[in-house]
Amino acid sequence: MVKEISLGVGIAVVIFLAFRGINLFPALILVGIGYFLFNIFKNQGLGTKKSFNTHQGAEESFSDVTFEDIGGQETAKNELLEALEFVRDINKVKSLGIRPLKGIMLSGPPGTGKTLMAKAVARHIDSVFISTSGSEFVEMYAGVGAKRVRELFEKAKDSAHKKNKTNAVIFIDEIEILGGKRGQNSSHLEYDQTLNQLLVELDGMSIDDEINILVIGATNRIDILDKAILRPGRFDRIVKVDLPDKDGRHKILEIHTRDKPLAEDVDLEQIAKETFRFSGAHLESLANEAAIMAMRANSKEIKSSHFKEAIDKVMMGEKLNRRPRQEELERIAYHETGHALVAEFVKPGSVSTINITSRGKALGYVRHNPEDDHYLQTLNYLKGQIAICIAGAIAEEIILGNRSTGAANDFEKATELAKKIIFAGMSDLGVVSKDHLAPNKVQEEINKIITAEEERVNQWISSKQDLILEVVARLLEEESITGEEFRKKLQIK
Repeated sequence: MVKEISLGVGIAVVIFLAFRGINLFPALILVGIGYFLFNIFKNQGLGTKKSFNTHQGAEESFSDVTFEDIGGQETAKNELLEALEFVRDINKVKSLGIRPLKGIMLSGPPGTGKTLMAKAVARHIDSVFISTSGSEFVEMYAGVGAKRVRELFEKAKDSAHKKNKTNAVIFIDEIEILGGKRGQNSSHLEYDQTLNQLLVELDGMSIDDEINILVIGATNRIDILDKAILRPGRFDRIVKVDLPDKDGRHKILEIHTRDKPLAEDVDLEQIAKETFRFSGAHLESLANEAAIMAMRANSKEIKSSHFKEAIDKVMMGEKLNRRPRQEELERIAYHETGHALVAEFVKPGSVSTINITSRGKALGYVRHNPEDDHYLQTLNYLKGQIAICIAGAIAEEIILGNRSTGAANDFEKATELAKKIIFAGMSDLGVVSKDHLAPNKVQEEINKIITAEEERVNQWISSKQDLILEVVARLLEEESITGEEFRKKLQIK
């Protein structure tokens, strides 16, 4: 109503002045420029009471995610549940003189369930849940980030009041953008001011507050966070949310397939073995892709073959339309068969699939099937991995007479593995200092390690040339062969 009255008065004044013969053109230009600048500042949140831009769902009274919906993170869940007892039993905390839990930092690789954990926390303590990202706070205009931090905490309190809750959870994803080490951006102090405001808000929280606010941060770069944000009394708990192990992957697969019709030949434990270093997000995508492939095949159930195809897609990408020339395809087949043959010599039963179908950046690939997750690597294991890496190029050289550029990435991996041997003190150089060892010494030792493995691989491939020719013929005809079929041929030969 006020806007309409003001507009009417303004038009009347303009008409009156025009009849009096006053030139209004300069005034109109100034008004237009002022209106333009006002809108710019308004969009940046300056000089207005614009509410903080939280994500959709911030107004919900509580999250619908529970800890039972999260698999493969038992250690992190237990640590969180223990910490949340401080929030749920506030009277006991007061009686013992314990300071309130202000912040929890969730640290781990992308896709491991940090956001789900934060939502489960909100459900567990019956609180409102407000989610945002560190990038929402940083602007080029001074003071905007700090203002948005204040608004965020005010919004949490207001939402809790409206929903008759005593607790509120503020979740800040990618908090390293907001909480990075101060002084890194010397030309722009807006980053530091925003972090300072967050620290002020955390320090101002008390056990006697009417609304108990818990701040949860999530990051995969905890190493770049400012030390002040991680000190006791601010983010009191640092919870590691890591990639799941084999049992964890099995539980996650059970969660994501419980509403999907699985065929009898689907073995989730075997799939968990084949998905080493898959995150929870990868496994959810895997189950979804397997269902899509079953739909494409007009199958009412999701079969084991659909899961195997989905694993390849999640790991390597979609099949490409391009097809190499016949002579290139033949070289790729020799290359991948060489990898698979040596892999079976190094660790029998490790090959899952040999494929010469182009996916992503790979013209062909061998998918391995690790029996157990490796957290420590022995000298023999590392040498075996080097042998597998260089086997493709050596197979090309022995059978086709020369190598190709397709082995460039394999040799990069072999070099990194050799460096790992050297700097772990497992080479003939003994225990060495990475910073003081001469580069030429490192290169000499790398050559020595890889040359020794080349001799082993040469013997293995030379002794099985007939098998390689047979497998290559099969690959050129059908594009793939399973590890079981390959091992049967290997035993016969």
